[in-house]
Amino acid sequence: MTMPVADLPLWVVIGVSVLLLLGSGLTLLGAIGLLRLPTFYQRIHAPTLGTSWGTGAIMLASILYFSIVGSRAVLHEILIGVFVTLTTPVTLILLARAALHRDRTEGNTSVPSANPPQDQP
Repeated sequence: MTMPVADLPLWVVIGVSVLLLLGSGLTLLGAIGLLRLPTFYQRIHAPTLGTSWGTGAIMLASILYFSIVGSRAVLHEILIGVFVTLTTPVTLILLARAALHRDRTEGNTSVPSANPPQDQP
């Protein structure tokens, strides 16, 4: 049996609202960082943080809301969080390495070389 939405306790409504606003704000911040930051390497960093933390807050809001409405623990949203947490950093690393390889191949001097200078004792 499910609880009607109008009968939700105030603490659930406030908690879900705060988590949704926090998650959407973090995601918006990552999107703004993608647009405003000057270099590719800086631009790929902002959305990964916004996506990870924003998804986490939205996921917690969903768990809270559907657990209260459905009168049972709803935890399958955790899988979404696990997949986003695992795939976002891997994608960031792959994109950064591909861009670094491209920049080194083109001879761009603003990126570090593949073989850093060794310190002489």
